[in-house]
Amino acid sequence: MSVNGTIFGNPIPKRSLKNAEKAFKKYAKKFKFDPMNYPKLTSVPMPQAFEEFGIYKVVKDEPGLENTKPIVANNSIMIGTIRMGFGHYRMALAIASAAKHAGLTPYWLDLMSFPDSTGSKTIQYLENLYNIGSRLSQKLKLFDKWIWEPITSQVAKGLAYTARDRALARLFEPNLRDLPKDIPFISSHPWTGHAAVHAGLKSVVAIIPDNYALAFHLVEGAGHTVQTGSLYMGYLTLRDMGGGEELYHTIPQNDIRYVGHYVDHEIVSNINADCEARLARLRDKKTRRFLLTMGGAGAQAKRFADIAKFCKSAIDSKKLALFINMGDHAGRWAELKYELDCSGIHYTMHTEWESTKAFIEEIRNDGAHGVHIFLHTSFFAAVYTTNLLMRVVDVMITKPSELAFYPVPKLFIQRVGKHEAWGAIHGSEIGDGTLETSSAANLRQALRLLIEEDDLITLYCGNIIRNAQAGMYDGAYHAIEYALERLDQRK
Repeated sequence: MSVNGTIFGNPIPKRSLKNAEKAFKKYAKKFKFDPMNYPKLTSVPMPQAFEEFGIYKVVKDEPGLENTKPIVANNSIMIGTIRMGFGHYRMALAIASAAKHAGLTPYWLDLMSFPDSTGSKTIQYLENLYNIGSRLSQKLKLFDKWIWEPITSQVAKGLAYTARDRALARLFEPNLRDLPKDIPFISSHPWTGHAAVHAGLKSVVAIIPDNYALAFHLVEGAGHTVQTGSLYMGYLTLRDMGGGEELYHTIPQNDIRYVGHYVDHEIVSNINADCEARLARLRDKKTRRFLLTMGGAGAQAKRFADIAKFCKSAIDSKKLALFINMGDHAGRWAELKYELDCSGIHYTMHTEWESTKAFIEEIRNDGAHGVHIFLHTSFFAAVYTTNLLMRVVDVMITKPSELAFYPVPKLFIQRVGKHEAWGAIHGSEIGDGTLETSSAANLRQALRLLIEEDDLITLYCGNIIRNAQAGMYDGAYHAIEYALERLDQRK
């Protein structure tokens, strides 16, 4: 880790370094940071996720804690993440799934799991600001154009932003200090990556989301993985990250690797069967199945209502079944419920995890009709319900977030932040999703085609199968291999 005012050998302006230190001091004071106060760590089976992936959650070791398991570095992998939105969490689940398949014990460290710590309080504060901005961007066009799009595409673009997060990571590091130094650590959010490097872990790999190069995701001292070839060049060369100045140093080639999309083993290993099931439903003229999935910031309830209203006649005539995963957004569901009730759209609620899984398994081979709403209080269930549903639907309707990289036919609705735009571009170019339908007219046109015609779904399924044969969706496996390689090199 650089401590001399450079990042990957590139000097950072003194003003930016001063601002980074100012941000650190602000939150250290606000949330009473004590660098010598750190938790002793152990692990417990993670509810629901243990049954699915054998995940052990890293927690503070306290008297009376039951079913604890010491954290063992051998034949294990540590996954660092943050419950900030769904995308980073979903990538972490993909890594856990691949780790289980590889015979490794996945440990799960969420920086939000230590609520009394300065780090967790800082993250919660910043997440609330981000969620407010995301929701406003979907309601106020001028705010979206002149404030939110620049924030999500330019503010975090320069290396000065990396310097700020590197400074803030000193607030997060105590929560990782008790970890074994030789456990491979895969970070699905840069803050956990910076904290792991600060804590002295030997092999840290930052898995980078999206398809747009932002310095925000860089973690000097770690390896980096990317999902697309264009993003590999973007990060290797630190493209446009110099704040207008030419950068003469790039990321060392050993510190970055193109691995492919981060996708769960259960999904990757069943791509052919799931696509064949979609094509069979088309041939047999069965009810088509669309999945609408809410993002972590809960920014799109109004758009979901508009889609449901547009599809009402197709739903009533049993041409279409609509599945809507609201995640854990009870407030956003209240907004959508009002719209559905006013429009006379009837629905079935699914709120219990075991019954949700049973329903999804039931419709794998049986028919499905009507509108089904999924809402869970558990964060794991809120996120993973989408992963289960995408295997049994014909089209997933989503903003071009991390879901843009999953092997299911996709209809991309309006992005939430300019950084997501290139996810839709990538999906449309590799042929497993539409272009981004940012206007209501484009969205309605795409919906009509996907409801009435067969060609787009057929095209997307064929491309998904070919992409899978080329290894495009194998990124989770390769990220784990990379972390293990780096550990061997440092030993």
